[in-house]
Amino acid sequence: MNSEKITALYDLVRQAKRCVALTGAGVSTLSGIRDFRGKDGLYNDMDAEKLFDIDYFVRDPSFYYECAGSFIYNLNEKEPSIVHEVLAKMERRGILKALITQNIDLLHRKGGSENVIEIHGSPSIHYCLRCPGIRMSFDEAAAVVRSGGMPKCERCGGVLKPAITFFGESLPASALRAAVNEAQEADVMLVLGTSLTVQPAASLPEHTLRSGGQVVIVNNMPTHLDRRAAMCFDDLGEVFEGLDRLMSNCSPQTNS
Repeated sequence: MNSEKITALYDLVRQAKRCVALTGAGVSTLSGIRDFRGKDGLYNDMDAEKLFDIDYFVRDPSFYYECAGSFIYNLNEKEPSIVHEVLAKMERRGILKALITQNIDLLHRKGGSENVIEIHGSPSIHYCLRCPGIRMSFDEAAAVVRSGGMPKCERCGGVLKPAITFFGESLPASALRAAVNEAQEADVMLVLGTSLTVQPAASLPEHTLRSGGQVVIVNNMPTHLDRRAAMCFDDLGEVFEGLDRLMSNCSPQTNS
C-alpha cells in the first residue's frame, strides 16, 4: 500500500467541510462476521428469501429465530474492528460528521460512533407486530433465543420481531431521509466495505457526486463507481491502520 496515498486520503478528509461514511458488510468481516452475499456468505447456507421475508416471518417466526440464533444473537461476542474504532475516533475529532450503515450488527455503536444512521434497521429493539409500545432490548431477546426460545409479547403472547427491515417492508423512512440528506450535503463520502449493489444504499454516493462532492471507495472488489471516485483502495484494514497512525501524530480536529 502506498503510504503517500493514505496520507493524501487523510488530508482530504481532514480538510473536508462535511465528510460522511457509508459502510457495508466488508467492514464487519474484519470482526469475524460473515457477509450475506459473498462467496462464503450466509446466504449460501440458508434460504435468504425465507429468512428475512416479512410474510414468512408472520407465518412461521421460528424459522427466523432458529437460523438467526447463530449469527445475529451472538453479536455481543463480536468486537469492533480497526475500521469501527477509527471511524468513531474520526467522529470524536470532528472529522466525520455522520455514518450511514447497511449493517445490522450494532458494531458501529459498540465501537463508539454516535451519529449512526441504520438504513436497514437494527436488532437493538424487538417489538410486537400487534401491540403498540411493546418493546424488548437486544440483550433480553438474545438471552431468550440462546436458551432455545423466541421473544414474546407480554400482552398478547405473539412473537416479537427485530427492528430489522425484512423483504416486503419499507426501509425506515426517517433513516432513509437522513441518509439522503447527509449524502447530498457531503463534500466527501467514504464508501467502505460495500460493492454498491443493493438499493437504495447503492445510490447514496450518486447524491454526493451530483452535489459536487468527492467519493472515496475502499472495497476488496470493484464497484460501478470506481471510475468516478477520487481515490480507490482495496484493503480496509491497511487503510484504516494507516489513518489511525496519522491521526495519532496530529492534533485533534475541531471543525464544526
